[in-house]
Amino acid sequence: MPASALPMSGPSFTDSELLPPMLGDAPLRRALDASDNAIVISNSAKRVVYINQGFTRLFGFKPEELLGKLLTDVLLGPHSDTALPDVIRSKVNSQGKFHVETLLYSKSGQPRWVSMMINASSEASGGPGGSITVLTDITLTKMHEVLQTRVLEGMVKELPLADLMELVCREVERIAPEVTASILAVDAQGRLRPLAAPGLPAAVCEAIDGLAIGPQVGSCGTAAFRNEQVIVTDITTDPLWTDYRALFSPTGLRACWSSPICNHQGKPVGTFAFYFREPRGPGALHQRLVEVCLHLCALAIERDNTHRRIHQLASFDTLTGLPNRAMFRSSAERALAKLENDGCPGALLFLNLDRFKQTNDTQGHAAGDALLCEVAARLTQCLRARDLIGRLSGDEFVLMLSECSTEQAVPMAQRILESIAQPLVINGQVNRPHASLGIAMFPDDGGDIDTLIRHADQAMHQAKSDHRHSLQLFSAEMNRRAHERASLERALQQALAERSLTLHYQPQVLSSSPSTLHGVEALARWHHPAWGMVPPSQFIAIAEEAGLIHTLTLWLLDEACRQLAAWRAAGRHVPCVAVNLSGRSFHRPEFAQDIAQALERHGLRPRDVLLEITERVMMDARPVTLANIDTLHRQGFKLSLDDFGTGYSSLSYLHRLPISELKLDMAFVQDLTTSPTARALTVSVLSIAHSLGMVVVAEGVETTGQQQWLQAHGCPVMQGYLFGKPLPPEDLEAWLGARSIERSH
Repeated sequence: MPASALPMSGPSFTDSELLPPMLGDAPLRRALDASDNAIVISNSAKRVVYINQGFTRLFGFKPEELLGKLLTDVLLGPHSDTALPDVIRSKVNSQGKFHVETLLYSKSGQPRWVSMMINASSEASGGPGGSITVLTDITLTKMHEVLQTRVLEGMVKELPLADLMELVCREVERIAPEVTASILAVDAQGRLRPLAAPGLPAAVCEAIDGLAIGPQVGSCGTAAFRNEQVIVTDITTDPLWTDYRALFSPTGLRACWSSPICNHQGKPVGTFAFYFREPRGPGALHQRLVEVCLHLCALAIERDNTHRRIHQLASFDTLTGLPNRAMFRSSAERALAKLENDGCPGALLFLNLDRFKQTNDTQGHAAGDALLCEVAARLTQCLRARDLIGRLSGDEFVLMLSECSTEQAVPMAQRILESIAQPLVINGQVNRPHASLGIAMFPDDGGDIDTLIRHADQAMHQAKSDHRHSLQLFSAEMNRRAHERASLERALQQALAERSLTLHYQPQVLSSSPSTLHGVEALARWHHPAWGMVPPSQFIAIAEEAGLIHTLTLWLLDEACRQLAAWRAAGRHVPCVAVNLSGRSFHRPEFAQDIAQALERHGLRPRDVLLEITERVMMDARPVTLANIDTLHRQGFKLSLDDFGTGYSSLSYLHRLPISELKLDMAFVQDLTTSPTARALTVSVLSIAHSLGMVVVAEGVETTGQQQWLQAHGCPVMQGYLFGKPLPPEDLEAWLGARSIERSH
């Protein structure tokens, strides 16, 4: 039947442009027109000879606008796949059919994601000799998929919140070109803070920044205030925009639809707005876009707030707001590098309050906290903009004075002591706080932050012992004591050469069954023939300073493996042994192989030994360190992060590195029953570990109160004097025997 004879609107066709005879059937035509799918038939010249009404509904083209044209010439747009026509031609010619999901454009320029199924239609089968194409609208599904995928990928890559929000706005504006999108945050004070608005002028964003939400603050401020959607179809007449019309008038924007972004508690934390250039309300596509984006924006904002809180907990003292030890140390290292580069001196001040314990004992811990906060404020006021301050622990504070000579440091330190000594009223009682202060100079008294802190600490203790409320410079006498440490260093070197150090083993038990051994931690001990037991904190620090730590680490690893193998041979059930590794050893390319060889010598497997590393190792970006960690991971070793929570660690490292265990520092465990801060941080650590599938080992458990709290909050493994102190091998065997009897009863 000639096309001109078909009962459809459109121009006439020559007799050569034939439609399939079946389309002359009126019921079939009605059925095709009722379909939600767009159906297109083309002839052997690839020209369109038929479209159903579903096509017109989807793309907006009437038959007379499409018939006789190439389909791709009409539907391809600015972001379509330019190679699509060639791919279709190739696949249909070779396979007779082709299916693809692709981006096309409607008559109005609206993007449409479609599922396109093309089948060849030969003349022999009654077809026009071209093809039949069925297009299904998947815009909403694809929109959700694309938006969600890109935003979640951005989160995994740890893009800043502002970048994530700009990505959302640009994707929305690409999907719906008639929209100008903006995302604002609502801060803790109820003020609007622009996060992303790539289509708005910078001057508008600057004017919005800091506006308080309220009942008549445009669409966004009102939406956040009411905690509900606000649709303004005409900005020029709506009373909500009375105070902001002049600001937006030059933009040409005439309508605004704003929705609150709510956190998991239902509280508005931001707004998501669509602006239009003509008076109108949102359509179905806009409704769906906002539904998807609100969820993604809420997720991104809450994630950012969580990161900020974790960073605050990990980097700042929650009581005084000052940087903690790790944060101060990191900042001070950068400051020292600059001083060294500029050839300038600096001063490290170590300050400790005098008789602070008496304040806690006589007036209570709340009064002690108030005193610490006031001292922190007074110290901060004494500093210059380029100086640094931190709270190390308790009543210890440290200050780094840049570009400061000894002649400048002493009078400034005196002013600091005088400022602290000003009377202070706490709960109606007058306090006169005092402090002792030690000064170490860079570079004369130390070239790195650890040495400077140590020397300033020594000077502070000298000031406290000589005369309280005074200051003391690091002195030659302190250097004399350093010579004594040198003697200790030589003795340690000899002990390592003679392998006269020993290992003690501290049990780690399951929280759910304290009589069940999880593993043991190997701890080095040194008994000197003249000095007696030398504390590990003393000789390990010396080993670090003297470059002996790698030798000590290799000895410890070998001895721990030997002992575990001996226990296994004797039928003693010790699941694994944890060994502390020095960060400096990771700077040696052969270190991972050294570890593997130690296990091989004693017939052990990687799962028999747990390797404990510090946060410094985890964050060490040296290629050699990363290569060692990667090799250990590939060999099947598990890594334990020691003293987690005492320093600053980026969460990104926890999921990038093969960490299987977090060791909660005993400093938090000791304060669990008395300190809300310790409890809050411990809960955070347990939550992080649980989310990442890691085991947490709580160190320093000494009381049943600590044990019960940890059990109640799901800490799986505990270690401390409550269960067993570090024991020589033979004593640990007796401990194991006693626990075996206990379990049997």
